[in-house]
Amino acid sequence: MNARLDVEELQLTRTEKLLAVVLTAFLLLGGVWTYTRVDDAVRSHVRLPTATLTQDPAIVRENTARLRLFRAEDRTRTTLRDLGLTREAYRTALEAHKPAGVLERQYNAAQAAYNAAQHQVEVARQALSASAPAADAAHRRAQRKVDSVLQRQARDAFFIRLGLVLLSIGFAYWLVAHMRRRRTRWFPFAGSAVGFATIFAFVLAADYITDYFDPFQWGIAIVALIGIAATLLAYLALQRYLLRRVPQRRVRRRECPFCGYPVGTNTHCEGCGREVVAPCMNCEAPRRVGTSHCGACGATS
Repeated sequence: MNARLDVEELQLTRTEKLLAVVLTAFLLLGGVWTYTRVDDAVRSHVRLPTATLTQDPAIVRENTARLRLFRAEDRTRTTLRDLGLTREAYRTALEAHKPAGVLERQYNAAQAAYNAAQHQVEVARQALSASAPAADAAHRRAQRKVDSVLQRQARDAFFIRLGLVLLSIGFAYWLVAHMRRRRTRWFPFAGSAVGFATIFAFVLAADYITDYFDPFQWGIAIVALIGIAATLLAYLALQRYLLRRVPQRRVRRRECPFCGYPVGTNTHCEGCGREVVAPCMNCEAPRRVGTSHCGACGATS
């Protein structure tokens, strides 16, 4: 005796429905956690270039010239301060009519040091200006490399997430078909998987739609189209399944296998007029139309 029922005949309890909803929530929780960890996994495998700028010769020359300019400007400030002090001392000695030969020499030396410092500043600025074009080009190359890596990270993360969504959708519909074939009371949990996959797809769509990244807008459309196609295919498969199973269920209920009208012991349906009892093709015994086996010989056709 087979105690299994068709999926459509299962009477689910409230507890079973509640557990199915709870399972959907926990599946969604785990799915969102995995979704958010994709970026970390991608960044650990696709790393940003860190030593590009410090090793580029043009950047090194620019940094050296910038450091030389900084030191020259610092020396200029120091010599200017010394020049001001020696000039004030020399002027004071002249106004007081005191011997100022030593102070004059100190003043001239300070003036020469200041002029030399200004010359070093000018030379350093010219060197910095000369190194700037090559350094700018190196910066642009480095930025392009960084942008390329960032785009690759975003692209890889998107396709991984897209794969997770498609995998969850495919697994959910496979589980529905598998549970339906087995006609098990675990079927509500297949519905949990479908609910999770649907919400998971909406999470992906909402995430990338808010970013407005052109390369990924078609990806969202693909997810929507795949989801629509998968749902339509599942609906088509369900209808084909029902076309095979509904007549048998109607026969067991002593209904017309064509329209479902109660027939009782009649040989023709009072609802559609079709013949509901016909001779078996194997033994010619009367046989209800829509049954899987003949009640007299056990034939299947």
